[in-house]
Amino acid sequence: MIRKFISRVLGRKNTGKRNEPALIALDQHGLQREQISRGCRQTVEDLQENGYQAYIVGGAVRDLLAGLTPKDFDVATNATPEQVRRCFRRSRIIGRRFQIVHVSMGAETIEVTTFRGHHGEPGTNGGNRAQTDAQGRLLRDNVFGSQSEDAARRDFTVNALYYDPSSETILDYHHGVADLQQKTLRVIGDPKTRYREDPVRMLRAVRLAAKIGLAIDPAARRPIREMADLLENVPPSRLFDEMLKLLTSGHALRCITRLREEGLHNGVLPLLDVILEQPRGERFVMLALEATDRRVAEGKPISPGFLFATLLWHQVLATWEPLKDSGEPPIPSLFVAMDEVLRVQAGKLAITRRIAGDIKDIWALQPRFEQRSGKRPYGILQQPRFKAGYDFLLLRAQSGEVDQAISNWWTAFLHASDEARAAMLLPAAPSTAKKRRRRRRRAGEDTGQNPNATE
Repeated sequence: MIRKFISRVLGRKNTGKRNEPALIALDQHGLQREQISRGCRQTVEDLQENGYQAYIVGGAVRDLLAGLTPKDFDVATNATPEQVRRCFRRSRIIGRRFQIVHVSMGAETIEVTTFRGHHGEPGTNGGNRAQTDAQGRLLRDNVFGSQSEDAARRDFTVNALYYDPSSETILDYHHGVADLQQKTLRVIGDPKTRYREDPVRMLRAVRLAAKIGLAIDPAARRPIREMADLLENVPPSRLFDEMLKLLTSGHALRCITRLREEGLHNGVLPLLDVILEQPRGERFVMLALEATDRRVAEGKPISPGFLFATLLWHQVLATWEPLKDSGEPPIPSLFVAMDEVLRVQAGKLAITRRIAGDIKDIWALQPRFEQRSGKRPYGILQQPRFKAGYDFLLLRAQSGEVDQAISNWWTAFLHASDEARAAMLLPAAPSTAKKRRRRRRRAGEDTGQNPNATE
């Protein structure tokens, strides 16, 4: 009843027609065209001048109504990708299954998508049917349709909002504005059916609820725990993309907490429960996520490699320490542990080769930070991933995993002058000096020279 009342107050017209949207005016929603990027406004105007329908859609509208700054702006239109391409000189069609157009407007890239229809039904623009291979896997999915069909195919009501910057009105097909007012996240259609269609929607529900501060509607929340196993069938590359969005949302700490509450962590990061059951592991991960959220809030860049390095580090320790205890050399056994953890995780998340390389560089630096004598500290400073490895060391010290004196020494060494650095170096361990002398002595014996002789 409250939802219907809010919709009525916001200007929903009761036309009696099915699929008729609410037309919400500026004085009711408050979203002004100046809040939209210039490139996106220009894209919409150009499409409209060419006789097409065009709206700003999805997350940008949702975030602006929620008082957040959108990362980017997307446009939906009834023009086909080829028609959009002809409207803009600087544009290109991308995608095989889902063809979209990237329109370049100055430094901006606007993503333009044709209204989608239902699978197997010709759309209002003469769109083609979905194409599949012999196994039924979708190869192309350019099933074009009407705006109402496009709205029905979207996942949540708050994402099915269409904003026209020319008239400054919002077309709302599924009471999305009312749901935002009520701080509620609702699925469009039957939640179980929509989750079966795309299990990643369960992860999106958690991410959006945490990001905007929404409560997941009980009808949408109830099936999540029982259907979490569906994530097992999602390609690892898609899970990786969604996990990256979650971790870089600026609300990573809240998202991870919600993942555990909804029972979804096992389908994405099954190691998370193991980590969070250990006091040091939980503190380490929480400190890392807090730091990441802080950097996002401050507009600073964040490293995906660093994020995944923190989430997986304690599994590396759990694999590495038994190898050392069995007498394996520390550094070679560390690399064995790193490879094993990344191999296991690859079955869940398709971590890219570049990011996996960054992760291993950060991990490999950790035992080297204990080397504070001779020329070794200078060599560590020259490592390409030194700053990320150093920040990782600080987190380990904060969580109590390593002695705070080690991180304090590196902080002082990093900012010291050349003379001060030389004075800070620790004396070489006696055992190390003896080993070096033995190596030099053996080398002299092999060449027939006396290593202690002087000219």
